[in-house]
Amino acid sequence: MDGVILTPLKQIYNPKGDIFHAMKKSDHGFDGFGEAYFSTINQGEIKGWKKHTKMTLNLVVVTGEIEFVIYNKSNFFNVKLSKKNYQRLTVKPGLWLAFKGLSTENIMLNLASIEHNPDESVNVGLNAFNYNWKAL
Repeated sequence: MDGVILTPLKQIYNPKGDIFHAMKKSDHGFDGFGEAYFSTINQGEIKGWKKHTKMTLNLVVVTGEIEFVIYNKSNFFNVKLSKKNYQRLTVKPGLWLAFKGLSTENIMLNLASIEHNPDESVNVGLNAFNYNWKAL
């Protein structure tokens, strides 16, 4: 889908503790840095739909498994991210995003291109688009 990038990320295993890369400024999809934050989502819960008008999202799941769904006009793109499928999901402005927690504990990191501004995004209810969350 145009405006969506999935980037495999490097994992370095060490017996004393592992390293999980997230993003470098030289990476494809980097649009600047505004803020970084962690977000949790409970198992079975769905957050969305949200569309940013200026912010590029760079989402990395650090704990658990999260299903992400992006919508643009009549097309859906979905991916499940976890340590087993360790990738960065880059979502450009203008796309609708929703996500569902699949594990008992789910934590993601967002490396946002700009600082949060409540006037910069649009929210609609989960029924706004015809997506079957139970199909996966």
